[in-house]
Amino acid sequence: MDPISMGLLAALAGGAGGELGRQAWAGLSALVRQPFRRGRDAADAPQVSTGEPELAALGQAPDDQARAQALSVALAARSSLDPDFDAGLRQWHEGARLILTQDGDVRNSVSGGNQYGPVLQGRDFSGLSFTTQPPPPTAPEGGTPAARN
Repeated sequence: MDPISMGLLAALAGGAGGELGRQAWAGLSALVRQPFRRGRDAADAPQVSTGEPELAALGQAPDDQARAQALSVALAARSSLDPDFDAGLRQWHEGARLILTQDGDVRNSVSGGNQYGPVLQGRDFSGLSFTTQPPPPTAPEGGTPAARN
């Protein structure tokens, strides 16, 4: 796996991305804390860090690029030796990239006719509810709604 971007790691450690960023950082922390399961060729492999010390160090100083680089290198090294970690890191990375790169942007448009009710445009809404009134009655051609009788 390619190394994880130092910018992404530093940004998430610093709290970028709001609640989603904090969740991504917590997800990485949980992944790194899982037991290190080395592959079959582990006897010949060099000893590498689990990534925990580097993760903690970057968490204490998110602006330190050297700490971000150290974590990136530790993650790449562990990923090359631990197939389960590699799979988990790839999955984590796909989700984390979306938070900061905004690859999940949504484009909204409202068109065609009359809209009678709230229109909410944006991304990642939850826990919302609306109460609306029915649309006003339409008037027949050449008259008002009361003139229908």
